[in-house]
Amino acid sequence: MGYDTGTDMLQVEAAGGVATVTFNHPARHNALSVEMRDAIPGALQALDEDPDVRVVVLRGAGERAFMSGADISEFGSRRTSVDARAEYDRGAAAAGRAWAAFGKPLIARIHGYCIGGGLLTALAADIRLAADDAQFGVPAARLGLGYGMRGVETLVDAVGQSWAAEILFSARRLSAAEALQAGLVNRVVPAAELGAEVDALAQSIAANAPLTVAACKAALREARRPPGQQDREAVAALVEACFRSEDYREGQRAFAERRTPEFRGR
Repeated sequence: MGYDTGTDMLQVEAAGGVATVTFNHPARHNALSVEMRDAIPGALQALDEDPDVRVVVLRGAGERAFMSGADISEFGSRRTSVDARAEYDRGAAAAGRAWAAFGKPLIARIHGYCIGGGLLTALAADIRLAADDAQFGVPAARLGLGYGMRGVETLVDAVGQSWAAEILFSARRLSAAEALQAGLVNRVVPAAELGAEVDALAQSIAANAPLTVAACKAALREARRPPGQQDREAVAALVEACFRSEDYREGQRAFAERRTPEFRGR
């Protein structure tokens, strides 16, 4: 099943409970254009509202890049004047809010370049698997580009202050092995095996109880907030819904009968 995102630069397909979002700008190594970025909130909302979608995989088109960053060719017109930068930042903030609010598991399938805005996009995922040919970095210091607080906070949350400082100050590219050491990715696999590894993980998540996964996703989101801003009641309500669900009873029956459960998300 395909979704209309309004642009060929962002392609969305779904089958078997797994949706794939493809950043499709191969001529520029899947650089994040404004057209692509502005399509993200609507695409994520459609996926969140589709009960048949249980997990979402993010990937780049082709073989050379997950996403090479923001489209630098647009900087002159969109990120130079005060008014243009304000408009650009509003669009970026809307996309950021959409990633943060998404209620289903996100897996980033990373190969090749994962740079700048591409790295921030990958960090929006819950789980990141990388090919051994992947390269990571934030080149802002080589472009004279101001790097906003949201991006810095996201990076610090993922890797801590020291690694974030090295990544930002040096603007150098990290290998897949260094990214694993820093905590940017969950695991690194040979490039030829990346698709199979991601598919297996996505299918295993899609086979689990959707209400439980949703409650865990919400709890993980709230855990990132300061203690005084956490909505623990909302998480508790989702946990209670699990115990009241038919899926909970199905899980018990399947365990007793030594068979694979068939969860329906209710």
